[in-house]
Formats: sequence, C-alpha cells, structure tokens
Amino acid sequence: MQRGSPIVVVGSSNSDMIIQLDHLPRPGETVIGGKFSTAAGGKGANQAVAAARAGGRVAFVARVGGDELGAAALAGFRCDGIDVRHVSRDPAHRSGVAFILVDRHGENSIAVASGANGHLRPADVRKAAPLLRRAGVLLTQLETPLTAVTAAVELVSAAGGTVILNPAPGRPLPRRLLRQVSVLTPNESEAELLTGIKLTHHVAVEKAAARLRALGARAVVITLAARGVFVADDVTHDFFPGLKVTARDTTAAGDIFNGALAVALAERTPLAAAVRFAQAAAALSVTRLGAQSSAPARLEIEQFLATRTRSKTNRSI
Repeated sequence: MQRGSPIVVVGSSNSDMIIQLDHLPRPGETVIGGKFSTAAGGKGANQAVAAARAGGRVAFVARVGGDELGAAALAGFRCDGIDVRHVSRDPAHRSGVAFILVDRHGENSIAVASGANGHLRPADVRKAAPLLRRAGVLLTQLETPLTAVTAAVELVSAAGGTVILNPAPGRPLPRRLLRQVSVLTPNESEAELLTGIKLTHHVAVEKAAARLRALGARAVVITLAARGVFVADDVTHDFFPGLKVTARDTTAAGDIFNGALAVALAERTPLAAAVRFAQAAAALSVTRLGAQSSAPARLEIEQFLATRTRSKTNRSI
C-alpha cells in the first residue's frame, strides 16, 4: 500500500555486472573463480525502487539509453509501480553500466560507465516541474550532472518540499546548494571530503555534522556502515547503533537507506524514527545479493523492526 506525500527521485540508472570473489583484486592482480550475475542498479534507480517497495508513491526523473538495457530498466521500474513518465530514452548514448566486485565478506569495489546518465540536463528536470512542485520529498544524488541536481533542488525547495541530498559519489558542493537541503546524507568518506575532517572518532563525527549544518544543510545524517548512523538536527544530536546482521553484499545499502528514509519523511515521521526505519531496510538489504534485488518490502521492514524491539524488551525484563 502506498502511503505519504509523493516522492520524486532524480538520478541515475545502471545495469550492474557483478562478480563474486574470494577477495577483491589488488592493482595488477587477476582473481579467478568468481561467480557472475547481472542486476538492475544505479544510485537513483536503487533509491526509487527502495522507496517504492517501502510503501512510497514514487516518480523517477532520469535518462536511459535507447538500447535493450534501457528498455529492461523501464520495465523493472513499472513492475515496482514507479511513475516513469519522465524517464527519457536517449538514442545517442548507451545506458549506464556498473561493474561490481564483491568479496566473501560482502565488501565491494565498483567502476561505472555513466552513459546516458551523464546527459541528464536541467531541461529534462524542468519538463517534470509540475511533478516536482507537488512532491512532498525530493531524493537525489550525484551520479548525474550537478546542473540537473541543482535544478531539481531549486524547484522543490521553492515549493516548500523536503530535499534529501545523498552526496554520492563524493564531490565538493556549493553553499548555495547546501542551503536548500533539508537532509544531507553523506557516508563517512563523503562527509570527510565535504568538511576536511577525518572521522576517526565520535567527536570528529559530531564536528563534521556541525560543520555541514553550518554550511547550510538543515539536518545531517552521516552513515557509518556497520557502526551505525549519526543524526544532527534541531531536535536530535546522537548516534544510532547499527543493526547487526550477517552481510552478504553491501553494494546498495546506502541507497536502500536513503529510499526508505524518504518514505518515512514523506509520512511525516520524525527524523530519529525515520532513520531507524531506514536502518532496518538497509540491514535487510545487505543480507541479499544485488542492488535493487536487495530492497525489502514494507512488511519485511516492519517485521524486522518489531523483532528487534521485542528482543530489546526481553533483554530488559
């Protein structure tokens, strides 16, 4: 069942080529014996699918190639109930592709050929302006040109919607953009890049979050992999421990987190509770192989959270 205000995701779509290996190759090393598979991916598409499966009303603004990979991506979005009226087919460029190596511990190394993603323009975004102005939440990342991201942020911010910016892959960002961000969701390396602060301990994480808020972001959610999440806004300034699971593939954990976070915020859930919901979705995702294929359904997330809540209650008795 779809809930909350509309969510618009602006971002990338890739086809993932995955090889499972005993260990990730070092420079110049060839590792033999891996298992090969394919999956739908791309940070924008992953986040859109994650949000849709978590119960959100989701529309996607993106550009895919005029090839078979683009057609397959569109078919997959439709199967998840995503509005694809503003996913453009680009006959001049191939669809984006990511090559992903995953080791036996679930850690990964990724190389991306952007293809059509690199040609998403502000004009593409402006065609979706009526949709963006009605959005309760915009979720966007940095695998598409910053000009397109900025156009989307400006439209939604001016209309009073919530803007979630996942600054991945990491790059410097102008203050003018950060001032329009409701929730900034960097991981550890991205927070270090944006602030120049090495996140070697908890105090450094707190300083980085404060720095990002000083730069303009109204709330900051720093994801720290298995260590958990640090949240800083006007109400909350605290660490949220990670939910322990046995990881199989961490490829899309951050994307699943962001998609689920968008759903909770679209339902007007307070940020602290929204983060816990997103953590549960991400924890479930790392127990599965693939990007979009790892995104859990709403019922799975709720049942997982309920189980963890009962466990805490039992331990306290």
